[in-house]
Amino acid sequence: MSTTLLIYSTTDGHTKKISQKIQEIIEAKGQKVTLLPIEEITAAALDSHDKIVIGASIRYGKHQKVVADFIEQNKTTLESKPSAFYTVNLVARKPEKCQPDTNPYIIKFLSQLDWQPSLQGVFAGKLDYQKYGFIDRNMIRFIMWMTKGPTDPKTNIEFTNWEAVDQFANGVVELS
Repeated sequence: MSTTLLIYSTTDGHTKKISQKIQEIIEAKGQKVTLLPIEEITAAALDSHDKIVIGASIRYGKHQKVVADFIEQNKTTLESKPSAFYTVNLVARKPEKCQPDTNPYIIKFLSQLDWQPSLQGVFAGKLDYQKYGFIDRNMIRFIMWMTKGPTDPKTNIEFTNWEAVDQFANGVVELS
């Protein structure tokens, strides 16, 4: 039985939710999944799984530093096994920016790391202004205004294309 280590880095919890959905789909196909936040990953966990999947959110155009550091530190292991990476960002709400070859964040991130995982995914996140603190709420509203997105401070929208998440999870199942 194939084993997958599903690692996530989340800012507001939505990347974890997507990771849990991916886990559910992979397990429904009869494969074992270990789901952990990036801060809890050990070398033993990396070594003991057949496949490695990393999911990471973006805030203000950047993935968390811990994600880049983790990939750089474990690049040899990541390149020795089937691996996948997906990013969660609000830019992906736009049809022209929701694929790995059209989303500027995943292109730049993977290029900077000189890492090409076997499978890549891009998913739109969730916008929930009321959950954010004052500074984040207003910065994100400004960014949304500039990109013609929703700016109403009561906005709570999940932009995630769950069908695309399903397709990605099925792609992970097929990795070998």
